[in-house]
Amino acid sequence: MTESVNIKKLKKQAIIPTYGSADAAGADLYACMEQPVTILSGETAFIGTGLAVAIPKGYVGLIYARSGLACKQGVAPANKVGVIDADYRGELIVALHNHSAQPVVIEPEQRIAQLVLTPYLTADFRETEELDATDRGDHGFGSTGSK
Repeated sequence: MTESVNIKKLKKQAIIPTYGSADAAGADLYACMEQPVTILSGETAFIGTGLAVAIPKGYVGLIYARSGLACKQGVAPANKVGVIDADYRGELIVALHNHSAQPVVIEPEQRIAQLVLTPYLTADFRETEELDATDRGDHGFGSTGSK
């Protein structure tokens, strides 16, 4: 399924997100900066994309790590998953955290994260005295894998 999404370049050198394959769920986001940025071990850098996007109403833009950057270099979004609400119109900025022991250099036009658009539901939370019973009940944190 394809949805038209309006995107605005805030900087002329910004790169419109691209999909790596026909069935890719995430569109690659590219660093938009003049000079390389070095992220020291344990530090976070805010990397702009030079883009603003109009996420369709009823959808959310989720910013995830790129597996190659995260697994091979130890660099991933600091907040694990960025949430871009449909009413946000500012620049898409990725907070990249260096989990590795070595400095990592982010180059201009490097693919730094991926954007996934997904529909969502909002809830009408209603306080109650009791919840319906289930077989699982209140067993959490790995309880479904234990015997």
